[in-house]
Amino acid sequence: MLVGSIEAGGTKFVCAVGDEDYRIKDSIHFPTTTPEETLQKAIDYFKKFDIEALGIASFGPIELRKNSPKYGYITSTPKPGWKDTDFIGKMKENFDIPMFWTTDVNGSAYGEYVMSTLSNEKIDSLVYYTIGTGVGAGAISDGKFIGNMGHPEMGHTFLKRHPDDLDFKGICPFHGDCLEGLVAGPTFDARLGKPGKDVPLTDHVWDIMAYYVAQAALQATLILRPDKIVFGGGVVSEQFLVKVRAQFKELLNEYVVVPELDKYITMPEVKNNSSATLGDFALATRELQE
Repeated sequence: MLVGSIEAGGTKFVCAVGDEDYRIKDSIHFPTTTPEETLQKAIDYFKKFDIEALGIASFGPIELRKNSPKYGYITSTPKPGWKDTDFIGKMKENFDIPMFWTTDVNGSAYGEYVMSTLSNEKIDSLVYYTIGTGVGAGAISDGKFIGNMGHPEMGHTFLKRHPDDLDFKGICPFHGDCLEGLVAGPTFDARLGKPGKDVPLTDHVWDIMAYYVAQAALQATLILRPDKIVFGGGVVSEQFLVKVRAQFKELLNEYVVVPELDKYITMPEVKNNSSATLGDFALATRELQE
């Protein structure tokens, strides 16, 4: 049996084909350009394989409610040209197979959840944050996604400002200094005039960022009480998470019990940024079985 995965990012698409054991048999990636060109490349790729189901994890916002006339659409995205794109409709025109539709971070969260079960880790709930060009998060509780009216937008929560960062306005076009506006990758250019990869971890800006990311972990802890919080994306490294854990410990102040911090606030278990691909394979298989 073969199933397909589309990890639809705002910068690139990653398409893959896997087997019933979630092993990648083939994959391809290409830039996210116009909806017409990009979706056609995905269609052409999957036509080479006899896939039985497809999992799609897309940048958003997207419409998840199956009773909505815009189910399967990318909706109010700020990405030029992609607003009100009928993603699932285009796929359904070309493939008469079951499809699971969710957000990119939900796909990654599910991939990490599945990986934890495959490694015999006793995880019933987790939160997955990605911190890259933007910031988003997916949450799973008892094996199910959180959110009925729509998907969570935890990248746009508001935070207490760091005293050394009060003059920075933030870069979110909707909210200014929400979580995304304060810690997404482009904030390095906005603050310092250079990309994050050129900023050493000894720079104080990383302490400021860790303070904000630790607040996000604190919010997830106190609201959702997950077994684990996973941070992925281009901004995140193990060295950065050392700073986040230290800030989190101080902010939490032993108010509630959490696991050992190096096991509670972690990097992804799935290697090579493939959490969403693994999640898509599992969700496609689940959709096929239902």
